Amino acid sequence: MAEAESRRPAAPGEDVKPFTPEKTKEIVMSLQQPAVFCNMVGDWPALHWNAKYLSAVLDGKTIQFRLGLKTMGLVPQFETRCSYVKATLEEFLAWSCGQPCLSGPFSCYEFSKYWAYADYKYIARIFEDKPEFFQDIRWSDFGFPGRSGKESTLWIGSEGANTPCHLDSYGCNLVLQVQGRKRWHLFPPGDTSFLYPTRIPYEESSVFSKVNITNPDLKRFPKFRNTTAHVVTLSPGQVLLVPRHWWHYVESIDPITISINSWIELDADHEARVEEAITRMLVCAIKSAENPSDGDPWLNPTEVEATSHEINLQYLNKAVLAYFKWQKASESEQPCSSSSDAEQRTTASCKRRKRQVGCEPEGCRLLTHEFGFSTFKAENPQKIPFGPHLIQVLPQSQETSSVGAVAVESDGRDLPHENEGGHFGKLHCTRAQLVMSNDCETPAHQMDSDGSPNASQTALSTNDLLDCLVNPHVINSVARLLLERTGV
Repeated sequence: MAEAESRRPAAPGEDVKPFTPEKTKEIVMSLQQPAVFCNMVGDWPALHWNAKYLSAVLDGKTIQFRLGLKTMGLVPQFETRCSYVKATLEEFLAWSCGQPCLSGPFSCYEFSKYWAYADYKYIARIFEDKPEFFQDIRWSDFGFPGRSGKESTLWIGSEGANTPCHLDSYGCNLVLQVQGRKRWHLFPPGDTSFLYPTRIPYEESSVFSKVNITNPDLKRFPKFRNTTAHVVTLSPGQVLLVPRHWWHYVESIDPITISINSWIELDADHEARVEEAITRMLVCAIKSAENPSDGDPWLNPTEVEATSHEINLQYLNKAVLAYFKWQKASESEQPCSSSSDAEQRTTASCKRRKRQVGCEPEGCRLLTHEFGFSTFKAENPQKIPFGPHLIQVLPQSQETSSVGAVAVESDGRDLPHENEGGHFGKLHCTRAQLVMSNDCETPAHQMDSDGSPNASQTALSTNDLLDCLVNPHVINSVARLLLERTGV
């Protein structure tokens, strides 16, 4: 009964939104700087998805958590440097309250020293036996009809849990904060060269920064001083728009945080998919040829395996073919194209999904547009209705961004009462997980937090070569040349 009540749709006039779905979509698809939507999700049942409520609803299922050290070193805590455990959400809640864990999955990880993060959990899998909960998330209010929790991802973390600074190759990102607050450090696409991009660890669609942006090693990365950080603290009930190719580092700053996001496809994604296919082929070919005893954890845990050259070549050809199919369809539709046409051509987000079990390259269709890290055409600010319901995330000085952030305020209409949906229970994730470690051994890379493993070496490494070969600018040029050759 409580569950049915929590999903009750708002009565007419009960929740008046500041923007229509059509206007909201226009903002999302045209805005090229981060912004926070306020008072747009007050009637979403997903606002009740706090940790206790999810425990009760999902009842005893387990989920994989990534654990990292709270100590701040000079090297980013990439996912290859973390530990992994499977635990119930009830066990996570007990651990995050500081209760002694003499046994169980968190027993080897002292709460004062570690954070835990259940990240990138696809709601379609978590709620595969409860599909009615997909409708608790209503991206149709943002102009994307039919998009719900089925196309969304869940994030549950303790204080200090973070995602290394990276950019997403595909789409733009809408992020709803449900419980607790998260601090976002964002950098524009034009800052790419200042952030020292790398594809090691390798993960399709993610370009990582070598810089720990909260504690940068300015001796190794002096150009980081030239970055322009946009920092914002996202609170429950607010939705952050992360535009295409904006770099971001995200950290939980409250004891428990829960977020829900959905990646929105863009026309530019089709060409980006060709670029990602080229990157995969190069990285897998070069890194697979190395001596395994070198112990370089180059493959991100989100990747199932280092795919063979034959598979990667098939993937590249399919990506090129899809690009030209889209191009042909786009040219035929051009005289009568509209924003609704673009939405009809989109499919479920492929961010990280391709590497899930049972999802082959052809199962994800992405579209394309002109690519360039510093060539975005600025929108007319007079056409964007900034105000109390749409807050710009403005640039800050480097000194300010490293220690604080702008906290966006709303009128509280989007916040559920604290005691609503508060039930105890457990959570389970049925997604096939890749890297598990239930023992007490801490990875050696995790302990080396004060410098790079290669800092003392003078000879160029394979990773140095790859950083040049698969630099986003280089890959973009290769993709364009390849498409020109294929199109002749």
